[in-house]
Amino acid sequence: QVQLVESGGGLVQSGGSLRLSCAVSGLTFSLYDMSWYRQAPGKEREWVASLASSGTSTNYPDSVKGRFTVSRDNAKNTSYLQMNNLKPEDTALYYCNVHYSWLNYWGQGTQVTVSS
Repeated sequence: QVQLVESGGGLVQSGGSLRLSCAVSGLTFSLYDMSWYRQAPGKEREWVASLASSGTSTNYPDSVKGRFTVSRDNAKNTSYLQMNNLKPEDTALYYCNVHYSWLNYWGQGTQVTVSS
């Protein structure tokens, strides 16, 4: 059974930092590309970071570029999202996603709240 479990969310002041983790089990993690998404109340789910299975290629939207860093440890089957200089508009439920060919799996999300 495939499981993705996010952790590390919480309440932080504007300008602060958080590191989210995504622990993956039930699949060969090293084969899968990795992405992080977020969804704020009343808004559509938004992509915030991607990382190739090799760990050598990353992409970010302009909204988080320079503030967020995605990484992975294939030996630990875990991905990380380091978030710095957080802003109130970063408040959302953050999800990790793994995908390989037609296979696509999601975690349940971890809440990040940034106070002004």
